[in-house]
Amino acid sequence: MVDDAARNLRRERRRGRIGEARSETSRRPDYRSLKNPFLPQPIFSADQVAAIHDTALRVLEELGVKVLLPEARTILARAGALVDEDSQMVRIGRDIVAAALASAPKSIRVHAGDRARDLTLELGSMTFLAGSGAPNVTDLERGRRPGTLAAFEDLIRLVQHFDVLHMLGPCIEPQDIDNRFRHYAVNRGQLTLSDKLPFVFARGTPQVEDGFEMLRLARGLSEDEFRSGAHCYTVINTNSPRQLDIPMAQGIIDFAKAGQVLIITPFCLAGAMAPITVAGALTLQHAEALAGLTLAQIVRPGAPVVYGSFSSNVDMKSGAPAFGTPEHVKATLGAGQLACFTGLPWRSGGGSAANISDAQAAHETQFALWGSVLAGATVCIHAAGWLEGGLSVSFEKLITDIEALQTIAELCTTTPGDEDAIGFEAIAEVQPGGHFFSAGHTMARYRTAFYEPLVADWSNFGTWTEAGSRTATERATGIWKGLLADFQPPASATATSGVLDEFIARRMEEGGAAPVS
Repeated sequence: MVDDAARNLRRERRRGRIGEARSETSRRPDYRSLKNPFLPQPIFSADQVAAIHDTALRVLEELGVKVLLPEARTILARAGALVDEDSQMVRIGRDIVAAALASAPKSIRVHAGDRARDLTLELGSMTFLAGSGAPNVTDLERGRRPGTLAAFEDLIRLVQHFDVLHMLGPCIEPQDIDNRFRHYAVNRGQLTLSDKLPFVFARGTPQVEDGFEMLRLARGLSEDEFRSGAHCYTVINTNSPRQLDIPMAQGIIDFAKAGQVLIITPFCLAGAMAPITVAGALTLQHAEALAGLTLAQIVRPGAPVVYGSFSSNVDMKSGAPAFGTPEHVKATLGAGQLACFTGLPWRSGGGSAANISDAQAAHETQFALWGSVLAGATVCIHAAGWLEGGLSVSFEKLITDIEALQTIAELCTTTPGDEDAIGFEAIAEVQPGGHFFSAGHTMARYRTAFYEPLVADWSNFGTWTEAGSRTATERATGIWKGLLADFQPPASATATSGVLDEFIARRMEEGGAAPVS
């Protein structure tokens, strides 16, 4: 009897799906603006956090950082930092850092192409991004290969489809495009295929200015309107240990001047580019992040800066980076405590060192994800699709990781606990030994009660076998192919192609803009 009732309920659900998009009873979760429901989990005491912060200030004061860009050294010197031009070392006093922390905004409002996709970056908010910056792309049908513009654009289409991915990113490098022109193609792909917050490369002032101009053209913004709000972001990576190179320092200056978001992220691998202990790696990370933040605030007090953390460990046998490890999770939790100490919104990193989308890739990514969630990260980059420690992005893994992200998003929703939800009448309706499949309480809610899986298969073994015994990764192939086949870009984004193409044609005729190194 129970099996018959369950089958009837499944038939009802299938009939209801035909017009589900227009049904008043269909389930339409809102994943666009997430608030983290979990209390941040500490690994250090308050005294230890204060000691790490104090030691980081001591590193900046006594040891300093090497700053390769002369303009950046001049800016820091004018603010009172001690600069040795021969060694390019800059020692930054704790009073300068304190002033920078005081002027850095604790809440940053960022504007997307569709204002319904605007985000507020602050402690307590939670945003996810796909894997970014990989040189390669992979999928089951075509295998692992160098990144191309076509693959980049397909990944942007998938990111646009899923609301649980809140911002765009440089998923893969389109290596079939000359690096003098690559930023035009990347910016065009983002602006014509999506209405989410875009990423702009910080690879020298000419490329940055091109990116800003393309954004102004696409959004119809004047120079003043663009500079008065945050419309894009970039990621700044220090060269750990204690070095800020020319393009990254220039990126800090360019984005701060324009009032656009800087995610300043040291990449500290314990045992390689940082001390082997979690506390030591975080001390170095904190010092480097504060150095970048200080430069940005000197350039423009109030410049929108996100404190960045991406610390993990290496395999001490091979030197290869590892992710989703206990040390990675601990470093993320500790970074959350340091970010809370400063009050700044902050970025964490997910990802996996696995080479294919398998069980290792899944559990490493999900441990890294839970580390970010339980640490209270504002922005989690590499949350979907990232493999090989960042050497590739997988189409299938992006889909299977979305399942985990949507599960986390579901945990952000309110769980009803009123009298109706408690359901005394439902319990009274069903006799001992009966079932709740056809109870009134169930029938009134079955369309919307539970999360509908994206890629998971809940059928029994016999049904699964008859359907081809496909793994989750194999099912993910059909999902991304179907999404790409059906994709329609937002009309507002498509409408920008003409003005962008005119700009790109003119700049390419002028020779484009080579990256700065």
